[in-house]
Amino acid sequence: MGYVLSAVARVLEQQTAWGVAWEMVLLAGPLWAAALIGLLLGWAWRPRWAAGLVATADGRHPAPFAPFASVEFWKVQLPARLRAPLSYATAMATQEKQYEAAVQGSSEMANEELAVGKDDLVNLWRLVEGRDGGPAWIKMMEKELPTFTYQAWRRDAQNGPPQYQSSTIFENATPEEVRDFFGDDEFRMSNKWDDMLIYHKTLEECHTTGTMKVHWVRKFPFFCSDREYIIARRIWKLGGAYYCVTKDMGIPYEIAKLGIRQGMWGCVKRIEPGLRAYQKVRAAGEPLSPSAMMAQINTKVGDNFVRSLESNSGETEIMEGEEKPARNHVARYLVLGGAVALACTLDQGLLTKALIFGVARKFVGQRKPL
Repeated sequence: MGYVLSAVARVLEQQTAWGVAWEMVLLAGPLWAAALIGLLLGWAWRPRWAAGLVATADGRHPAPFAPFASVEFWKVQLPARLRAPLSYATAMATQEKQYEAAVQGSSEMANEELAVGKDDLVNLWRLVEGRDGGPAWIKMMEKELPTFTYQAWRRDAQNGPPQYQSSTIFENATPEEVRDFFGDDEFRMSNKWDDMLIYHKTLEECHTTGTMKVHWVRKFPFFCSDREYIIARRIWKLGGAYYCVTKDMGIPYEIAKLGIRQGMWGCVKRIEPGLRAYQKVRAAGEPLSPSAMMAQINTKVGDNFVRSLESNSGETEIMEGEEKPARNHVARYLVLGGAVALACTLDQGLLTKALIFGVARKFVGQRKPL
């Protein structure tokens, strides 16, 4: 302290500006030297976080300053014995945020107007039960294998293109297996039982209703280019039956008619071997694919739904909820795996809202051995 006071006194005693400047240099010189030495020593033993302050992204521009207020910044300053509890608390907080974000995303999609709604279920139910008031169905095909039966019908709608319906019955299979089989896009491609599908991607999914929007690319014969589809699908459960409604757009009517007439059985005959391969994969304990897990989230329909339809009442109750698969391999089950109805509406020459099909209607009967 005495050194500083004496230095200040010497500065005040100077008569000229040069003298004052020289005394100031003598006063500040040791302080600047001490600061410079401290800076060099501090940089030599700098902590890890300090390196990030001057780290460069491309060798020229400095990176942004580290977040000094963040938990990670202060955590590295703590002793090792205190870091573990703090790391655990940080991990738990991160998991909670991710869970809340996922739940919020599902709720937002559930609150939006879904691409497949109650009206589509009503339309499908009436088509399957033959109560839509349309013309009679004309049988096109009937094939029968030891554990597999397939039938197909068509009819000319009064307004719009022809409609197609099929019934596929599998023996020694449960409704849940058939439901997951048709909804498993990953297995559909890996097993190649649907060899026309060459690409798929899930665009949106709702974990409350099970509604999905997927992008498909399907391969067509050499004289046609590959076709892209944006497909929305949703599954309802009514008693022991599952109703799956699938919508897609962009199939010209002429191409659909040609494909059904020429390639129907060629596609259908690969379904049964694919299902048996899927049963073996499931029996081996292979984990479910994401699309198969979504197929297990169904909208449960109350019994009064059918009663209201039969009485032409407009009031229906549909309870939203996740329906887990009941893996009950009990004998005497036959499964209606199809009931495929191409309920079409014509929109500027395109087959819109096509391919509406119901999956896995349960029939009780004598189980036949494989």
